[in-house]
Amino acid sequence: MSAEASAGSAAAACIPTTQSSGRGSEEEAGVGCLVGSKYVKLNVGGSLHYTTVQTLSKEDSLLRSMCNGGDEVTIDSEGWIVLDRSGRHFSLVLNFLRDGSVPLPESHRELEEVLKEAQYYRVQGLVQHCTSTMQKQRNVYEGVCRIPMITSVKEEQRMIATCRKPVVKLQNNRGNNKYSYTSNSDDNLLKNIELFDKLGLRFNGRVLFVKDVLGDEICCWSFYGEGRKIAEVPIPSRIFEETLNILIYENGRGSGTGGVALLESSSPGAGQSEEEGASAGGGDRRVRRIHVRRHIMHDERGHGQQTVYKD
Repeated sequence: MSAEASAGSAAAACIPTTQSSGRGSEEEAGVGCLVGSKYVKLNVGGSLHYTTVQTLSKEDSLLRSMCNGGDEVTIDSEGWIVLDRSGRHFSLVLNFLRDGSVPLPESHRELEEVLKEAQYYRVQGLVQHCTSTMQKQRNVYEGVCRIPMITSVKEEQRMIATCRKPVVKLQNNRGNNKYSYTSNSDDNLLKNIELFDKLGLRFNGRVLFVKDVLGDEICCWSFYGEGRKIAEVPIPSRIFEETLNILIYENGRGSGTGGVALLESSSPGAGQSEEEGASAGGGDRRVRRIHVRRHIMHDERGHGQQTVYKD
């Protein structure tokens, strides 16, 4: 006779069986104890586990109480003990009883789920293991403000499409800065980076700020709402205003024509031209691009410096 068959007969010897109301007269179920059994078959929320009474009795828990008759168990006609719990983490509970320790999931949510199961089965060793791990996670300091770096075009598209917040992207490639013909181009690039950092801190939690250092542009700001590009600005003079405008897409408030009308209500500043009515899926689906006209910038660092022309 196999070990599984002997386990079923041993359990059945301890259990008075009754008719199951759920599956008719073809099957029988019983309520009883596991005294005298050696092997145990467990059906935990549809997840099947095969173990021994010795394993279940290693700690003073609900499972030990089920084995020594302290708690009645429900057994179906095939000898499976039925536990009305989720079986997702039950194998982890069993492995802890077998080995005395077990690797826990890194996800805080899954760790809380394991803790709940350990508390239900009253496995105190696993409860302590979970609580100490969660305490260590709390002690690890994580920065409040995080700015992701884009690693590929596919990642950028997925990030913008799935983000529920407005998105501001700064694309800066200092490797292309050698092609600039202005003597203060490095200073301008650093000003853009400094402004990006300040805005990231000010609107942290409301707007997702991302950096792109893989593109071809030396410096360009892009603004996204509800998964689509709203505006594109290559200069810092309008960045703060555009960041405020993009907030209308916070929590989906930019849906409809009202949000677009608010964006289009701002007038272009001096030396700038606002564009472009290229429709993307509808008359209001526009990307506004702000260009810089050729103008003169005087260097304020003292006499003798040449006039700087900026394109």
